[in-house]
Amino acid sequence: MFGLPRSYDRPRNVRLDTLVRLRWLAVSGQLAAIVVVHFGLDYVVVPIWSCLAVIAVAALLNVALRLGFPKTQWLEPDRAAWLLGFDIAELAALLYLTGGLENPFSFLLLGPVLISATALPPRMTLLIGTFAMLCATVLVFFHYDLPWETPHGLELPEIYMVGVWLSILLAIGYIGVYTWQVAEEARQLSDALAATELVLAREQHLSQLDGLAAAAAHELGTPLATITLVVREIQHALDPKSPHVEDIKLLREAAQRCREILAKITELPTGEPFDRLPLSALLEEAVSPHRNFGVSVNVSRPSDRGGEPFGARNPAIRYGLGNLIENAVDFARGRVEILAQWDASEVSVTISDDGPGFAAEVLDRLGEPYVTQRRPEPKGVEGGDTVFGLGLGFFIAKTLLERSGARLSLINQAPPLHGATIKVTWNREDFERPLASPPSAPLEPAVPAA
Repeated sequence: MFGLPRSYDRPRNVRLDTLVRLRWLAVSGQLAAIVVVHFGLDYVVVPIWSCLAVIAVAALLNVALRLGFPKTQWLEPDRAAWLLGFDIAELAALLYLTGGLENPFSFLLLGPVLISATALPPRMTLLIGTFAMLCATVLVFFHYDLPWETPHGLELPEIYMVGVWLSILLAIGYIGVYTWQVAEEARQLSDALAATELVLAREQHLSQLDGLAAAAAHELGTPLATITLVVREIQHALDPKSPHVEDIKLLREAAQRCREILAKITELPTGEPFDRLPLSALLEEAVSPHRNFGVSVNVSRPSDRGGEPFGARNPAIRYGLGNLIENAVDFARGRVEILAQWDASEVSVTISDDGPGFAAEVLDRLGEPYVTQRRPEPKGVEGGDTVFGLGLGFFIAKTLLERSGARLSLINQAPPLHGATIKVTWNREDFERPLASPPSAPLEPAVPAA
């Protein structure tokens, strides 16, 4: 219906405190493992001092980051990627000293890749994942022996080590992509919900302007009447030959014009009759902006208008229905049919068009943010239509309508007919439920007149 901010294009910065805390957790675990193996299990072949030196480097980096930056510092993606790359290098150095991929903790190379897939752009994740795979490949050929009880150490079959290497590479690739996909969908959903809240707030603001206009007209009436009276007195006091007569006359006519405008505004209906309107009037409000675009929009109602439901002037319903009608007009070849129905228990609105309908591969995904199918070709091009623009806008419309208690169903019309049909259904009591009134601001104490 109108432009939405592309908040999902914002930079994906990472909080430094998060990376520092995770590195402290890794340092504690690595230190505990080395101490337990060397002193608790008496594996004296572990190069203890070299391992402690590697862990100390990670700890010193954390101390330097904590002293050099505030806790609230956010890092750009490239700087965060460098820190995650350091974590992979530090872990690879420990694995080099303790058996390489024979070490059962070698799977921890996956950790920084998962963090990157969750928080950083795909390009950074690809670089970090490639670096982790490179480290895993080097550790296959270069590493100290894994500490073991037998004099000759642990000798694993070569085919087994190839399997371990492949499993780590596949885990980095597959789980990294899977994690990125889940995080990306969560980001899209969060951005779409934020856009939904923005749309609802703007619609509510627009719906309140009529009441504010009437209140402003009421407040401006008294000072404008005073201005008119003073101008009339000045006009009577002036000499008819004065050069200011025409100016005063023009000023009086402008003041009178303002009074007429304010009188029209104060005649706008307000209060309960204005806050509630019949379903037919609600549909007309939603349809009227989309007429005269070369597409016939027909609204049908039951012949018996008795018992027509009256709903609250709900911005969510008005925007949601308007968006669905706009989509139908965009993709219709020449006609859009809107059918309103009601009975004692339900209220429904069915929107049908004679366009190409929804593509089968995305019909089940409609309502997810940013689902797009096709771009409509110029009218009259047979077979050239492809659905486009049923992503964020449709998600917002669906979310707002469901908040009002509606249920949506989407189908393609059966051949030989063509086109899409969307049915929106409410329980009658949900449709007729009044909007919750916002809490009123406390009244300021009156100031006595001087």
